[in-house]
Amino acid sequence: MEGKSFVQITSDVAAALDEMRREVPDTMQAFGGLAKASMKAGSLSALHKELIALAIGVSSRCDACIGFHVKALIRLGVTREQLMETLAVCTYMGGGPTLMYAAEAVRAYDELLPRLQKKDAA
Repeated sequence: MEGKSFVQITSDVAAALDEMRREVPDTMQAFGGLAKASMKAGSLSALHKELIALAIGVSSRCDACIGFHVKALIRLGVTREQLMETLAVCTYMGGGPTLMYAAEAVRAYDELLPRLQKKDAA
């Protein structure tokens, strides 16, 4: 299946975020602090928090969110089964439009996994 590339999406958005870090550093630093505090392991593991973040990204139909959170999940060792169960709950709660973006999350996983595994092996 051809279409959007999550490698390209995350690369493009990361570049734009770098620009924002230069031009509105206080805002970006505050947002980064919020992200770091919210995503650190506590009663919920970092993996579970990333699965929640992916579910919200899918439900919100945010391509960049899907790409960034799938990358984070891969780095945390998510299994395909964990990903699929999360996407099943997203579909249940969000219906057809969410199902279409759940499929995009699967594409992101399939596209990003080999690249990140190769990068980690190097």
